[in-house]
Amino acid sequence: MIKIRKGEERGHFDHGWLNTYHTFSFADYFDREHMGYSDLRVINEDRVQPGQGFGTHSHRDMEILSYVLEGALEHKDSMGNGSVIRPGDVQRMTAGSGVQHSEFNPSADQAVHFLQIWILPERKGLTPGYEQKYFAPDEKRSRLCLIASQDGQEGSVTIHQDARVFACLMENGKQMTYSMPKGRHAWLQVTKGGLWLNGNRLRQGDGASASDEESLLIKADGVAETLLFDLA
Repeated sequence: MIKIRKGEERGHFDHGWLNTYHTFSFADYFDREHMGYSDLRVINEDRVQPGQGFGTHSHRDMEILSYVLEGALEHKDSMGNGSVIRPGDVQRMTAGSGVQHSEFNPSADQAVHFLQIWILPERKGLTPGYEQKYFAPDEKRSRLCLIASQDGQEGSVTIHQDARVFACLMENGKQMTYSMPKGRHAWLQVTKGGLWLNGNRLRQGDGASASDEESLLIKADGVAETLLFDLA
């Protein structure tokens, strides 16, 4: 069964410095029908203006992935990490027993466009951790590239949950099939362009859940970029 979450139906707030869309309930946005999906708790699509950002704040008991689509995002945290995340980079932060961090757009003239993704961890109180890896466009072109997994397979970042996250770049008309293991669930998020998922048309910002499907047929409708979550 496929259920579509239209991009325009997401929670939306324009704070001037931050233009944000919430796929699931988050902060001041509450939607009883969209509290998350399986262990996937947050997908926020954020655009942060030049020279602006999120000041130091705390998190705990969450696996946080950052995926930059355009621009750059500067990260600092209480574990001593400092880095700049750009398109192709995947950042994983295990908040665990507690961590503080800040995210800032260091550019003087370009907004940063990125996804902030939260996945519930397998247990509470984990030791905080940080990881960042780069995945070249060729690794994602016309194939599902594993970018996050429980065991760090295929060079992916390691998350503390039974979940696999894939990224894919697709040219117009290209298609692929993903076999769904029995009892698993999937969420697909379109980050750029448009595509078809098992006959359902999706555009940038749209998401879709899939359960009780033997396979997912994904076909690009123009140039597209997408993330696919395989969830328990």
